[in-house]
Amino acid sequence: MSHLEVRDVVKRYGQLTVLSGVSFAAQRGEFVVMVGPSGCGKSTLLRSIAGLEEISSGSVSIAGHDITAAEPSDRGVAMVFQNYALYPHMTVAQNMGFALKVARRPRSEIDAAVTRAAEILRITDHLGKYPKALSGGQKQRVAIGRAITRAPEVFLFDEPLSNLDAALRSQMRIELSRLHRELGATMLYVTHDQTEAMTMADRIIVMNGGNIEQIGSPLDLYNRPATRFVAGFIGSPRMNFIAARVVRLSGRTVGLSLGEGRPLLDLEFAPGETLPVLGDAVTLGIRPEALGDGGEIHLADAEVAVVEALGRETLVYSDAHTLRTTDSESLDGYFAALVPSQSDKRPGQRVSLRADRSAFVVFAADGATLHDASPVHHE
Repeated sequence: MSHLEVRDVVKRYGQLTVLSGVSFAAQRGEFVVMVGPSGCGKSTLLRSIAGLEEISSGSVSIAGHDITAAEPSDRGVAMVFQNYALYPHMTVAQNMGFALKVARRPRSEIDAAVTRAAEILRITDHLGKYPKALSGGQKQRVAIGRAITRAPEVFLFDEPLSNLDAALRSQMRIELSRLHRELGATMLYVTHDQTEAMTMADRIIVMNGGNIEQIGSPLDLYNRPATRFVAGFIGSPRMNFIAARVVRLSGRTVGLSLGEGRPLLDLEFAPGETLPVLGDAVTLGIRPEALGDGGEIHLADAEVAVVEALGRETLVYSDAHTLRTTDSESLDGYFAALVPSQSDKRPGQRVSLRADRSAFVVFAADGATLHDASPVHHE
C-alpha cells in the first residue's frame, strides 16, 4: 500500500482550474520532488495535501486513511514554508515545540522532542536564541526542526531553500538528504531548482498547466522524457530543438529533412515506438553535451555568439538560424553546446555543429516523444 496517495484531485477557483485531476502515489520513506514552471499548480497541490486549500474533487490518503476532509492539524503532515514562518518573540526551542504545546503535550515530551530535533539538525547551541539572532540557514533548520518535533507521517516542503544564497543552498541540500536518510520519512518537496530536484529526489513529478507530464527517477526523466515539455524542462542547459519533417519511411527507418538544402537524417525507430506519418512536422531534440564538432551528422555551420567558462566545462552558444524552431521555446536561433573546459572557442569563430545519430530525440507535433535517444555521457 502506498503511504501517500493522491487520487483525481481537482482544484478550482471559480472558473479557473488550477489542478486538473492529479493522481500519484508515494511509498513510505520516499523523497518525491515536484517541479514545473510558475503557475503550474505544484504549490497548490502541496497546500491541498496539507489541508490549507480545500480541493474541489478527488481524495487524499495517508497510511491508508482518507484525510480529504480532515483538519490540517489532524492529517499527520508537517509543512515547511519558504519564508520560515518563525515567531519572533519566541526562542528557537519555543518555536520548535510550539505545535506540541498547543496540542497540550506533557512538558517532558516537548523537551525531549525539541532536544532530539536540535541534535539531528545540529542547532543545540541555538535553542535559547531568538530568530533575529540567526542566519538564514539556521532559521531554515529551526523551521524544519518544528516539523520534526511533530513526528508527522509526511513532510511537505514548499521551496524551503529559495531564500538562501548559492553556497548555503548547496550545504542545505546535503543536510536535507542526510535528514531524509536518518529519519526514513516520506517527503514531498516543491522547488524551481533543477539541481535540488536531480540531486535529492528518489522520483520527480514534472507538472505543467495543472497536470502531471511525467513521473520518474531523475535519470529516467533526463534520458527518456515522455514529452517535449519534460525534455526542455529537465536539464541545464536545456535541450536544443530543431524543426524537421518526415520525408521518407522504409520499414522502421524514418528519413527526416531539416529544411531546404539540409541533408537527410535517417533514424531507426525501435519496436514499440510510434512511427510518424509521411509529411509530418516533427521536432528533433539534442542535448548540449551531445552537440559539438565531432559527431557523425553535420547539422549546420554557425558562428559562436557567447562563451561561458564554467570551470570543469565550457558552454558555447552558437548562432544557427537555419536550424531554429518556429515556437517560443527557441532560443532565437542559438544552440548550446557543452565542451571541455580547455576549449579555445571564442565569439565570432565559425564552428561546425555535429552530433551522433544516437543522440537525437524525436517529438510529434503534439509534444509526445516518438523516439528516444540513447543516454549520452559527456566526458
